[in-house]
Amino acid sequence: MTTQAADPRPDTHPALSAYLRQTNPVPEARIPPRPRKPPRAYATPRVSPPALRSAILAGALAVGGMWGAQVRADLRVAGVFAGGAHLTGLLAGYGVLVMLVLMARVPAIEHGVGADRLARLHALGGRYVLSLCAAHALLALCGYAAHTGTGLPRAALDLLGYPGLAAATVGTALLAAVGVTSARAVRRRLAHETWRAAHLLTYLGAALAFAHQLAGPDIAGSLLTGWLWALAHATVAVLLLWYRLVVPVRQALRHSLRVIEVRDEGPGVVSVVVQGIGLDQLRAEPGQFFRWRFLGRRLWRTALPFSLSAPVRDDTMRITVKAAGDHTRRMRRLRPGTRVLATGPFGALTAHRRTRRKVLLLAGGVGITPMRALFETLPGGPGDLTLLYRATSAAHLVLREELEAIAARRGAGLHYLLGASGAAFDPLSPQALRDLVPDLAEHDVYLCGPPGMSAAATAALLRAGVPAQRIHAEDFAF
Repeated sequence: MTTQAADPRPDTHPALSAYLRQTNPVPEARIPPRPRKPPRAYATPRVSPPALRSAILAGALAVGGMWGAQVRADLRVAGVFAGGAHLTGLLAGYGVLVMLVLMARVPAIEHGVGADRLARLHALGGRYVLSLCAAHALLALCGYAAHTGTGLPRAALDLLGYPGLAAATVGTALLAAVGVTSARAVRRRLAHETWRAAHLLTYLGAALAFAHQLAGPDIAGSLLTGWLWALAHATVAVLLLWYRLVVPVRQALRHSLRVIEVRDEGPGVVSVVVQGIGLDQLRAEPGQFFRWRFLGRRLWRTALPFSLSAPVRDDTMRITVKAAGDHTRRMRRLRPGTRVLATGPFGALTAHRRTRRKVLLLAGGVGITPMRALFETLPGGPGDLTLLYRATSAAHLVLREELEAIAARRGAGLHYLLGASGAAFDPLSPQALRDLVPDLAEHDVYLCGPPGMSAAATAALLRAGVPAQRIHAEDFAF
């Protein structure tokens, strides 16, 4: 095991020693047992981020081509408005389908892209969809007013008299309501359950929009186009029902998860050990997370993402959670025997992303949980793995004994970077990182921590010479 002496090295910044603690060997009995089976390299299908972006763009171009094949050259004012309304309407309908697929929890997409990236792409795409819906409504209104020679208020009243257009208006309003509740300033003031309930309106809004699209000339005017459009919607509906309803129910019935232990790990931090049946069938990889719903009083309504803090072994899974709200604080009072619904695994922060022999694991706070699982299981010989753990003080180090035992057994580097974030010396500065890991630019870096720490560490790693494509991070603040 690589250790860091208490006195600074001659080539190390003098203030660095204040943030390092020597890792001491521990008795053999404290070393966590190895998994019964070595980690397997699962051949899980994965969609890469570039492939996903290319597929979304190709679909948008196909929709544009479908519009172009049917549009009639009409340079009158009403015709121009109508053409623009048809194009924006088709793109908005396609965008709704994309947003639903991104959140359908399809394993190949989740494992290849990562849930945090999908959430950000979903949020960004939602803004485009709402903008297209607004443009579609405005262009259609202007086109109808120009065609009939009436004013906009009268044209609006006339259009709402059509059942399909009235349904589309309600659907658009529902999607807009979902967008408002997702705005950062609003979401901070809403309970998670309220936000989730509001998001269910997306499905009703999409259904009403679909009914409107089937009546429109771009879809209804061609049997083939109508069939393809209906097939696309049916496919998305099947994906949603399968991965968000059928698979979770099937997992619950098959694995019968129950809490068997809750133990304190530090100030406001607990580990919850869950036991089930045939958990190897889940094919959960170190670094991944599940969405957990504990069927206890005042806990059953909410499912939150927590990473595995240890590899799956002996049909048990463990998560380590920091009290950050009412829900996580109540988890301290979980009793053995409480039934658990766990959906997953999700996340792309796995060994699959590795491209180099040497790996640096960089964790902050409770972000140590996926790093601890990777620290134990990533293949490598002595000196290939290094873990840097950023915390406010030694009292806030979580799973310390396990980390030190793993480092001792594997001959891996382990350093604690302690101190307040606003201190004069920054242990995550480019120079400090290079002092600890001299060949840093030759490493893959796995990063997990609070958003502020992750952003600062990413910037420092880039300045230290680590290519962006070798910085693998997952943000659980989504």
